[in-house]
Amino acid sequence: MKKTLKLIALMLAAMMMLAMFAGCSADKAEDADVLTVALSPDFSPMEFVDTSKSGQDQFVGFDVTLAKFIAEEMGKELVIKAMSFDACQTAVQLGSVDMSISGFSWTPERAENFLLSDYYYAGENETEQTIIVLAEKAGTFAAAEDFSGLTVAAQSASLQMNLCTSQLPEDTEIAEYKAIDDAVLALKTGKVDAVAVATGNGEAIIANNPDLGMSGFNFEVDEAAENNVILLNKESEELLAEVNEILAKALEAGYYGEWYAEAQELAGIDTAADVAYDEEGNVVE
Repeated sequence: MKKTLKLIALMLAAMMMLAMFAGCSADKAEDADVLTVALSPDFSPMEFVDTSKSGQDQFVGFDVTLAKFIAEEMGKELVIKAMSFDACQTAVQLGSVDMSISGFSWTPERAENFLLSDYYYAGENETEQTIIVLAEKAGTFAAAEDFSGLTVAAQSASLQMNLCTSQLPEDTEIAEYKAIDDAVLALKTGKVDAVAVATGNGEAIIANNPDLGMSGFNFEVDEAAENNVILLNKESEELLAEVNEILAKALEAGYYGEWYAEAQELAGIDTAADVAYDEEGNVVE
């Protein structure tokens, strides 16, 4: 009897193992046709939500258009996974997404923890870093010292967070928020005095919030940090090579300026100034 039960148990275990491997194979086959991209849709005009749409169609902006282009060039279906900015980075490290395209600037820390794509560019102001405040107080901020004793909000795991901690006075309190939208709400309700943002993002925020304004202060940013990159898992060398080829194709075709202008229009930003790029992808002023 014991031998019979043992044999049955072994047979069941074998069947479970076969089912597991079959499931894994099915998942891999399915994944081969899908490109999963993580982004934090609170960073217009790079990525944000069009409330008139639903599902995957609700995600719009420069990075979304870029993700669609990459998926199309790969012959894959794009699946966007929306999450907080710091969660995007964790998802890439865990391998739960193929990549993250979410307005990432190049930093030494990211270069150490991820595979980074070749640089891609959105717009001139997207590489500048500043601070937004209440419009009625905008004229009182021109230097880092002007934020002494105040509370400045920044997004978790962002370049702006690093800039705040390294360039603002020691007595400036840095408030960490997972979403930029929450930081902006905190500013409007008096919970913080200012929000650190990329200038392009700040313009989009102000366009939809006339009670806010741009301070006269800009952070000093290393040249390398002025470039946008895509984050991939350390083990995705082949995918990285394919992505870089597609980025080169987009640059050569002149798509970046077109995509950024469309994103600005969707975000409600004045697009009178055209954006042009040289052969290396630098903004031509």
